[in-house]
Amino acid sequence: MKGNWPGGTMRAARITGLGQTDLATVPVPEPEPGTVLVRTRYVGICGTDLEILHGTSAFLQDGRITFPHIFGHEWYGEVTAYADEPPAEAPPVGSLVVGRTMVPCGRCPQCHAGRAQMCTALRETGLYGLQGAAADHVRVPTHALTPLPAGLPEPAGALIEPAVSVVEAFERARLRFDDQVAVIGTGTMGLLAVQFARRYAAKVHAVGIDRPGLDLALRCGADAALHPDEAPQNAYSLVVEASGAASAFTGALGMAERGGRVALVGVAREPVSFVPGELSLQGVDVLGIQHGISHYDRTVALFEQGVLDAAPLIARTFPAESAEAVSAAFALLEQGRSGPPKVLLTFGG
Repeated sequence: MKGNWPGGTMRAARITGLGQTDLATVPVPEPEPGTVLVRTRYVGICGTDLEILHGTSAFLQDGRITFPHIFGHEWYGEVTAYADEPPAEAPPVGSLVVGRTMVPCGRCPQCHAGRAQMCTALRETGLYGLQGAAADHVRVPTHALTPLPAGLPEPAGALIEPAVSVVEAFERARLRFDDQVAVIGTGTMGLLAVQFARRYAAKVHAVGIDRPGLDLALRCGADAALHPDEAPQNAYSLVVEASGAASAFTGALGMAERGGRVALVGVAREPVSFVPGELSLQGVDVLGIQHGISHYDRTVALFEQGVLDAAPLIARTFPAESAEAVSAAFALLEQGRSGPPKVLLTFGG
């Protein structure tokens, strides 16, 4: 069943310039072959959106993003209509789905080699190439959706996108049941990493500078919560760097034991100094984690099973009813936070 594709206008939250946001009235996206229209429920705002707001995003600097920009790459919603008759396996109209941020072309050599997130014609919803989900409706390719099970707690769908990168980190690092894990950072991905490691590793320590964030990490299952100055050196078989602070990279190298692994989930923009030969002498593997494009189904199951839990991570939800609400959501994220890290917009009204 295709459903009825609405026309007319809709609300859309936008970044309109450096430090500027609004809530505008824009046309509902027109149907295009192979696409689906989804009515947005929740949208997460993260550091990547702040980089766009501040003008430091690489996507903005290289011209892939221009203002005004409808953001929103962490999201879920309800299928409204398909542009054409959907395949039999497509989620039915009315069902809940989470959108996959990265949309590969499926035709380039990287896609054919099974490396879809390295696609040479990659588009990313809410970043470049595809309108973001911070609107009443978002249009995406039909294949860029993952169904959500009935009964999944409301906020969880908006945290699946950041969580897939955490799953990729542990997959790439080949997490073992006897691993001694350190997670640097108590933001969304750091706390999700703590939850995951609590279930599958021997021990997990949270490392960070925000005391309420460290306390929350303990509630999320960390065996200990340490300031970086307290973290033991050469003590962990796996270190997950999820803070995005440049200094945390060298800190992670120092915390890894000989033969250990360091998975970089955070995206640091500043240069650091380290001795490359130490990587060889210590036999440390450093893994750059871009995204987890192939882990959406698995990550949905982790939330459904209770391995991952969104509820403790939600700082506040703002109904997208005014420009002031959008501005306030960004202001809360911009000011920094203590404790729960995730700020959401809801378009359910």
